Amino acid sequence: MSLDELLATRSAIIVKTDVRAAFTGFARYRLYDRGSYEWLDVPADDRLGTIVEAFCGERKRCVASRVLRLVPGDYVLARHDPVRERGTIEVVVDLSPAPVEGAEVQYRQHGQVFFRMPCEPGTAAVVPCGPTVTANHSYVSKLRTGGEVVRWIAVFA
Repeated sequence: MSLDELLATRSAIIVKTDVRAAFTGFARYRLYDRGSYEWLDVPADDRLGTIVEAFCGERKRCVASRVLRLVPGDYVLARHDPVRERGTIEVVVDLSPAPVEGAEVQYRQHGQVFFRMPCEPGTAAVVPCGPTVTANHSYVSKLRTGGEVVRWIAVFA
């Protein structure tokens, strides 16, 4: 890995956003060695493309767009993610109805956490990804009854 690649992954940011959306028709993901959550594939959205363009200075194409919903007891492990190509940008928009303490997305490079996105509705994380970057959505504690985390994740290349 070059120094440029290392620094690129360290430049992840969290921005305020007015992107709002409501989704229905979730399916349950139950491969427990990878995660337990609800998911829904959704169409690409120009609003997310605008966030990426502001971040990297160029227009990129959305190659994947999915919404995840986690309720108490749910999680997504780092090894769940597919390997990303160099130059890939991931945008995570927090659409949760309210903050959920401890529910965060952790981005890792070579197993070490380099960026955390807490559950803060109305924010978006913009994270450069590549073959050495993985993400996990931390366990939503069962003590948080009624807690719900909703994240729209779009991948741009």
